[in-house]
Amino acid sequence: MDESGFESLQMRRLGRGHLRVLDGVVAAVLALAGVMVAGNMLKDRPGFTLPFLTSCGAAVLLAAAVAMRRRYPQRALQGAMVVSGIAAVSGVLWDPFLAAALTLYPVTVVSPARRSAGALGWCLAAATAAIWIGQIIHPRFGLVPAVGWTAAAWVLLTGAWLIGHLIRGRRWDTACLEAQRLRQLVIDERLRIARELHDVVTHGMGLIAVKAGVANHIAEARPDEARDALRVIEATSRDALTEMRRLLDVLRQDTDNSSDLTPPGLTGLAELAELAAASGVEVELTVPDHQDLPEALQLTIYRIVQEALTNVVRHAAPTRCLATLNVTSDQVSIEVIDDGPERPSARLDSGGHGLVGMRERVAMYGGRLTAGPRPEGGFAVTAVLHYRPAQASHAGGGR
Repeated sequence: MDESGFESLQMRRLGRGHLRVLDGVVAAVLALAGVMVAGNMLKDRPGFTLPFLTSCGAAVLLAAAVAMRRRYPQRALQGAMVVSGIAAVSGVLWDPFLAAALTLYPVTVVSPARRSAGALGWCLAAATAAIWIGQIIHPRFGLVPAVGWTAAAWVLLTGAWLIGHLIRGRRWDTACLEAQRLRQLVIDERLRIARELHDVVTHGMGLIAVKAGVANHIAEARPDEARDALRVIEATSRDALTEMRRLLDVLRQDTDNSSDLTPPGLTGLAELAELAAASGVEVELTVPDHQDLPEALQLTIYRIVQEALTNVVRHAAPTRCLATLNVTSDQVSIEVIDDGPERPSARLDSGGHGLVGMRERVAMYGGRLTAGPRPEGGFAVTAVLHYRPAQASHAGGGR
């Protein structure tokens, strides 16, 4: 949140209709009070009419400044100080710069602290000078009233500035927190899209690389199998491009299109097994009938199994693989085990983006992830996800 944007926001808040109506009421009361006090104070003065009319004019002008303080804060303050100063010097001001304090408040709320402090400074200086010049010109008012008026003017002006400064500070903190929250939402969404894009690319490209190697190896000896491999490459690349286009479309738009990113849930696991089988990995898939799991949780399960199978295809094909999903009332466990060669480099802490992505997804549900070679051979990925059915729709993915 920058100063110019915050100032514009405060101007819009000041310009609310009901606040302007309230200022109009306050201005009318202030004008009426000024006229009544002037009539009472001047009734015994010789030549009553001219001083009274002058005092009434000053009261109306000050009331107008108060009424316009939210639409034109700076001009309203300047006008109020000029009228109040002239009235104080001429001896027809009967309030200690109350209108000036009321018009100083919106200036303080809108302006940065340094600028509003400068406005307070020149208001205090102008008020003090006007009161004491008026005392010199009209010594009949006495020293004590002049000191009292000066103290009252300082209290009113400083009090208005302090209130405005505190309110502005509180609103600034609130605006900064809101801006930070919105930035974090954007960052979280882009990180989620990045994970989705990684999963789409690595899964599709892994299958394509495997089948391309097979096709190149058997192209002359077994052309029919080579053509089958090319068909798998074609279908896989088409699906990957479709998902990538959806992700890129969301990145280009400002609206929330999270629903467009959702891949198949548990029903899509069978298709993952078929694609892995086309790349030489025989998958035995065990999935219970829990289609009522929240969409975000199904997405996490799908991506973890997809990444695990992609690693099997890339590092262990051809081989056999067992993918098992167990669901309870508050926990989901995923296990993907293969019988391929040992892969000691593919540990959980090896820094690979796929395993890091799986670990982040599991962490969103307060679970745990283990990945590493099995003592009897092969490789195992195990993930445990915790969830509460009543609140699961709020976990993971922030949907």
